[in-house]
Amino acid sequence: MAKFIILNLFFIITSLVSLAPLCFCHSTNGGYLYPQFYDRSCPQALQIVESIVAKAVAKEPRMAASLLRLHFHDCFVKGCDASLLLDNGGGITSEKNSVPNRKSVRGFDVIDEIKSALEKACPRTVSCADILAIAARDSTVLAGGPSWVVPLGRRDSRGASLSGSNHNIPAPNNTFQTILTKFKLQGLNIVDLVALSGSHTIGKARCTSFRQRLYNQTGNGKADMSLEQSYAAQLRTRCPQSGGDQNLFPLDFVSPTSFDNSYFKNLLRFRGLLSSDQVLVTKNEETLELVKRYAESKEVFFDQFVKSMVKMGNISPLTGRRGEIRTNCRMISS
Repeated sequence: MAKFIILNLFFIITSLVSLAPLCFCHSTNGGYLYPQFYDRSCPQALQIVESIVAKAVAKEPRMAASLLRLHFHDCFVKGCDASLLLDNGGGITSEKNSVPNRKSVRGFDVIDEIKSALEKACPRTVSCADILAIAARDSTVLAGGPSWVVPLGRRDSRGASLSGSNHNIPAPNNTFQTILTKFKLQGLNIVDLVALSGSHTIGKARCTSFRQRLYNQTGNGKADMSLEQSYAAQLRTRCPQSGGDQNLFPLDFVSPTSFDNSYFKNLLRFRGLLSSDQVLVTKNEETLELVKRYAESKEVFFDQFVKSMVKMGNISPLTGRRGEIRTNCRMISS
């Protein structure tokens, strides 16, 4: 009799588990992020984001990198809460004016277009923070990179942090240890650092971001010794010792608009554009081995990039009743 009861309980529990919906949930301090968050409240949300991102990237391929970078620069300051999108005003000092963002981050008009379309379809429902996360995924896919299931349910911050933006976002000339420390402060590890740096397989950087490497890396008036000479000479033609601060150069000169693993191959040839790229090969044995592994296999890189992007997207999101759902991503709604 006891055996019969136990068997019945087993089958009941098994049935309940099999009927439960598949949910890639990520716990946060204030609730959960899960992919099905808008399935009932705004079922067309993902399609709307994808459509507008696709149109923007088709018009300008560089926009894929710009939208991916917006998500990164948002999450490293106060968590993934769309604080980066806020303009000055109403007591807000915008993060757009920080050193890493000023005259650098872009794509705000695309986010505005997405938000406007979502407000028409589903008023006060989809957060700007979630728009950034979805747009980053869609941009990666459109550039030829991997796809992933995006956990959703973030809410938007009512404030911004200019000081956080100035201090938390890794800079092109930071030392390796400083960059690693900034990642660890966000709960990301050395593997995440290398994988997420791989996003530099698309996009461009300004002359002002790498000029020091070309002319005065260590204060002795000489170029960075870890920069391959013919590549350095090519860079100097576009990035003079003075002037041309806004001149652009591709982060991955081999395939600048294709999300692949050539970035890592470039590093092994000492052709990383930024100092923060090349230090992954020259300053740490563990990161060097990871660079080699990703250079050998695009699939291995893609697999880890997906894991690290989901992990990054889970940095201190506002959930539940914290924060708000902005109706305009550039200003707080209430």
